Amino acid sequence: MKASNTLALSNIIFFTFALIFISSAQGQKCDKPQQASTLQVFHVNSPCSPFRSQNHVSWEESVLQMQSEDKSRLLYLSSLVVAKKSVVPIASGRGIIQSPTYVVRAMVGTPPQTFLMAVDTSSDAAWVPCSGCIGCPSSTFASEKSTSFKTLGCQAPQCKQVLNPTTCTAIACSFNTTYGGSTVAANLSQDSLKLALDVIPSYTFGCIQKTTGNSIPPQGLLGLGRGPLSLLSQTQSLYKSTFSYCLPSYKSPNFSGSLRLGPTAQPIRIKYTPLLKNPRRSSLYYVNLVAIKVGKRVVDIPASAFAFNPTTGAGTVFDSGTTFTRLVQAAYIPVRNEFRRRMGKTATVSSLGGFDTCYTVPITIPSITFMFSGMNVTLPQDNFLIHSSSGSTTCLAMAGAPDNVNSVLNVIASLQQQNHRVLFDVPNSRLGVSRETCT
Repeated sequence: MKASNTLALSNIIFFTFALIFISSAQGQKCDKPQQASTLQVFHVNSPCSPFRSQNHVSWEESVLQMQSEDKSRLLYLSSLVVAKKSVVPIASGRGIIQSPTYVVRAMVGTPPQTFLMAVDTSSDAAWVPCSGCIGCPSSTFASEKSTSFKTLGCQAPQCKQVLNPTTCTAIACSFNTTYGGSTVAANLSQDSLKLALDVIPSYTFGCIQKTTGNSIPPQGLLGLGRGPLSLLSQTQSLYKSTFSYCLPSYKSPNFSGSLRLGPTAQPIRIKYTPLLKNPRRSSLYYVNLVAIKVGKRVVDIPASAFAFNPTTGAGTVFDSGTTFTRLVQAAYIPVRNEFRRRMGKTATVSSLGGFDTCYTVPITIPSITFMFSGMNVTLPQDNFLIHSSSGSTTCLAMAGAPDNVNSVLNVIASLQQQNHRVLFDVPNSRLGVSRETCT
């Protein structure tokens, strides 16, 4: 994923989860009663998801596809951490993702029009494809049918939060950006946004007019970053800059999870680690990762591999848009080598795509633990292993950051977060994690 010079927003490989409410599919429990400020979350490949491929894809093909999307997102992330300017993101700049991993149901306009929007913790702005859009999918927002829709001009204060709009006319504040293999042109707009039972009037988003390529989420994106035009900032009085999610396992029968908005009903028994502030990358959720254990052994990793550096963007972030955790080479190689050592010399190591530690024998490592300041997160095997459909091949579901780009980020990705409640408490500058079975 790549951001243009006009916009920089921090997506990190696409975990992009989006919330959705959808009618039942294939007998699964896709339609649950809505609760205030709580939305259902489905995996994009869930039987409940309309984005699920109609063609049968083998386990190996699906893993390779997810890895390919992760690589694009990491490239995007790398472009953010080496950028020279600090920018306030808006409408799709870094909010454009390769393909949504998780989606949520959102309603835009008056009367409301329903979209399955990708949700990304590393993006700020929101955008939707609008009617008349050139190159957009068939599901577009008919802005002319909404009585509450408004295009924002260049005098609007929100327009000043876009870095160097490429077009500024008397009737529209417009911008261009690129992401992945796509280019996007959008007008800054406002309309009502409904999430679960909450209606947010005059929500600012990008109304896409033209796009090329196929890297963008087909029905738009909702950013959960920390920038001024993110959901958190625009709903600060309602949600108090607090949210949490629980991502369902991709193996779950109905892939149903939840996104909780606001401080109400958040978990009480939960461990926290401080959120770190990077003025140059203010949207990203940085934390202080200090060590990694494979089984009961703390791996020997140089402190520099985890060091937080606001100037270069180095450090560790939680990201919903990346599928598999990526570690800088100085951290990944020792973790991989310890994993292999624990498996024994007689176990033959194979590879699959970007995964270089795969076996056809049972895995003997019971857990991997990420050790953060003030909080340890111990992952069961389901959160660090992937298995073939036949069960014959099992891989360590982590990888090193590509060595052909200047990537300095460790990314705690969606597979490692699954079946955990991850709480983003921005007012108190902390991130919490607790085990929770998502249904």
